[in-house]
Amino acid sequence: MKSRKASQILAELGRFFPVVALTGPRQVGKTTLARLHFPDKPYVSLENPDVQWQVEADPRGFLARYPNGVILDEVQRAPALFSYLQQIVDEDRTPGRFVLTGSTQFGLRSAISQSLAGRVGLVHLYPFTTSEWYGTSLPSLDEILFRGLFPPVLDREIPPRLWYSQYVATYVERDVREILSVKDLGTFSRFVRLCASRVGQLLNLSSLAADCGITHNTARSWIDVLEAAYLLIQLRPWHENFGKRLIKTPKLYLTDSGLLCWLLGIENPEHLATHAQRGSIFENWAVMEEVKRSRNQGEEPNLYFWRDQAGHEIDLLRVSGDQCQAIEIKSGATVPKDAFRGLSYFQKLSEGKLDRQTLLHGGEGSYVQSGVEVRSWKDQALGN
Repeated sequence: MKSRKASQILAELGRFFPVVALTGPRQVGKTTLARLHFPDKPYVSLENPDVQWQVEADPRGFLARYPNGVILDEVQRAPALFSYLQQIVDEDRTPGRFVLTGSTQFGLRSAISQSLAGRVGLVHLYPFTTSEWYGTSLPSLDEILFRGLFPPVLDREIPPRLWYSQYVATYVERDVREILSVKDLGTFSRFVRLCASRVGQLLNLSSLAADCGITHNTARSWIDVLEAAYLLIQLRPWHENFGKRLIKTPKLYLTDSGLLCWLLGIENPEHLATHAQRGSIFENWAVMEEVKRSRNQGEEPNLYFWRDQAGHEIDLLRVSGDQCQAIEIKSGATVPKDAFRGLSYFQKLSEGKLDRQTLLHGGEGSYVQSGVEVRSWKDQALGN
C-alpha cells in the first residue's frame, strides 16, 4: 500500500482524541487508512442495511457490543449514533477509541459539531497527491492530469473512462438522489458536466441554471450538494481591499483532474494536449495539490484568489497571518513575458503583505526572475 501523508496527523489525533473522524470523497482510501492505523479494532460498515436496522432499533445496545471501540464506516448513514457516542466518550475518554469515516458533509458536520465538539479529531482525506503515488518517477504532465489521482484508477490500472463513468453512476448520482431526491438524473448529469466546463471561472449560478433548464435556487442547492460530497470546492476571493473594487464571486474546481477530464469528454492524454481547456485542467490540478497539502497536515487551506473589476487577477493566494504568497498558474511549457504582469501589479498594491511570488508553469526548469520564483510543475509536485 502506498503511504499517505495524512497518516501522521491521523496517528497524532488518535493519541489525543477519543473519536477520530476521516472524511472525504468516496473511494479515496478512508477505510483502508483507518483499518491500517487501528488494526485491532472491529470494523462495521453502516452501508449494510442489516446494520442500519440494528442501529435504528437499538443504538445504545449496538455500541455496547464494542466496549473497546470500533471503526464505523460511512457513519453519516446512522445519525442516531452520535448522541450516544457523546455519552460514551464522556464517561471514558480513552484516546482513539472510536474511528468514524464519512463521505458526505450533510448531517455529518452538524452531528460532529453538535454532539462531538471537543471530542473528535477530524482528518480530511482526498485523492493522492502526485508525489504520494508517483514519488520521484513522474510520468508526463498530461498523463497525470488525464488519469487523475483516485486510488482505484492508479492501483488497478483500469481505463479511466470506465472507472469514472461507474464512479459517477454508482456513487455521485446515488448520494445526490438520497440527499435531494433528484428524480431527473439526466438533468443533474448535465449540470455536473456544465460545472466541469466552468472550472477556474467565476461561479455564475444564473448562467448555470439557464443552460441546464433549472431554477437559480436549484442550481445553488446542487452546488452545495456536490461540495458536501467533496466532489468540488469553491475557492473564495481574498477579502483584502487595496483601494480597488474586488470581485466577490467564488471560483469552482473539481476534486480531481481525472474526473474533470472524463466529464469534459477527453479520451486520452494526447487529446488533452490540444484541448481548449487544458489550461483550466492544469490550474485545477495545481489548486487541488495545494488543498491536499494543507489537509494532509491537518490544516485548513487558507487559499484564495484575487481579482478586481478591471480584470487584474492572481490565480491563487496562500495566506498566513498578515502575509501571503501569490501564485500565477500557466500551463504552457514556456513562460511568456506577459506572465509576470499580474504578479507585478499585485505586488504594487499589496502594501508589503506579499512575501513570496511564484509562477508555476507546465514546462521544465525552475529559477528566479526579477524576484519571482518560477517553478516547474515537477518541482511543485515533489515539493522541491
